[in-house]
Amino acid sequence: MCTKQDLHENRTRGAIAANMLIAAASLFVNGFGVYLTIQANIGAGPWDVLNLGLSRTLGILYGTASICVSLTILAIDVLLREPIGIAMFIDAFVVGKAVDFFNRLNVVPPCRSPFAGVPVMIAGLVVMAYTQFAYMSAALGCGPRDTLLVGLAKRLSRLPIGAVSIALLSLATLTGWALGGPVGVGTLICAFGTGPIMQLAFRTVRFDATKIRHQHLTESIKILLAKKTKDGRNCAA
Repeated sequence: MCTKQDLHENRTRGAIAANMLIAAASLFVNGFGVYLTIQANIGAGPWDVLNLGLSRTLGILYGTASICVSLTILAIDVLLREPIGIAMFIDAFVVGKAVDFFNRLNVVPPCRSPFAGVPVMIAGLVVMAYTQFAYMSAALGCGPRDTLLVGLAKRLSRLPIGAVSIALLSLATLTGWALGGPVGVGTLICAFGTGPIMQLAFRTVRFDATKIRHQHLTESIKILLAKKTKDGRNCAA
């Protein structure tokens, strides 16, 4: 049986499995938040401009385009030798396909005016902020894009991380726009509103992301493949 400390630090198979479920569930709901920002119909967030541009250009589902972008970024993270966690793979697959799922259900029709779109956009960002807290609490790795940002910031140490973030988001937006992705006031709201909304959400639940120690993929695999002791806990060979 997992103790609270085991769950918090992913010490056992059960703890890792439980946190994988937490990560998957929170990322699925996070996909609903992304879906709302798209249905706001006032311009998508920078990375979604890219995903939607690829989707329209290649004639594939949003989720498929999102997976392709996420796996490409994940490969860059590996090349940069940044820490990789199990939840990064969950992130790559779950969020995009959750958006496809809600698109198929047509839960929220596209907004027809900015007056309707802005509240829907902000609601989507709030959902994303709180689900990001749940996802990060699993301590199984940050998202591929966040890891890329940190990796680039380390290597461009003369530039503030904010400048690196703006450059990265601008590149995603311009590439997506060239492919036909939707750019508008919502793109600016996402680019400049995501951080403050997330910070406010984290404050309301008293969550400090800097204190989370994310477990590396190799460490997770070691625990998952470890033999069990008589008390039912995992023991690495």
